[in-house]
Amino acid sequence: MVNIDTNCQLEGFRRFLITSTCLSFIPESYLPDPEVFPEKEGDRGSIYVEAADKVTLKKFREITFINAVDVLGIIYTSGSGNSTLKWRQVRGDMGRVTGEASANSLVNLLTSEVITKEYAESLVVSDNESEGKSPISKEAEDEFVDEENVVPPPIETVDSEDDSQIADAA
Repeated sequence: MVNIDTNCQLEGFRRFLITSTCLSFIPESYLPDPEVFPEKEGDRGSIYVEAADKVTLKKFREITFINAVDVLGIIYTSGSGNSTLKWRQVRGDMGRVTGEASANSLVNLLTSEVITKEYAESLVVSDNESEGKSPISKEAEDEFVDEENVVPPPIETVDSEDDSQIADAA
């Protein structure tokens, strides 16, 4: 789990919501429409869109698709409960995303262009440092060789008796 605090466009966060919850079954006509958002209530995750004007379009499975105009904020909780993110309008379609994200949500935020690859990497590194973990995986750490501390293997010496046996054999 990592803490998220960044600015993003509303469309990016909308894509994140769709990717995280309903990409496999959203009607094709809804996908490109910037005013269509998924909403969800229940024990296994939730999405709430706060807007000046909302109209229910259609309900599929546990998702209700809405048409929202002048979105002020969005609250998202993942099905597992491991991610809780909020998007709050700053100006126009620009907003601020804050909250906690799981690894899966981090991938979806990256895919939806809510965060950049560099931002995601900095989150992972800072999270590992705060928990006292190495940013390098254990497997990679085991393969890592510190050249300054490498002890060379002992040099084999040949006994003088062995030298005479070698000379006799020649």
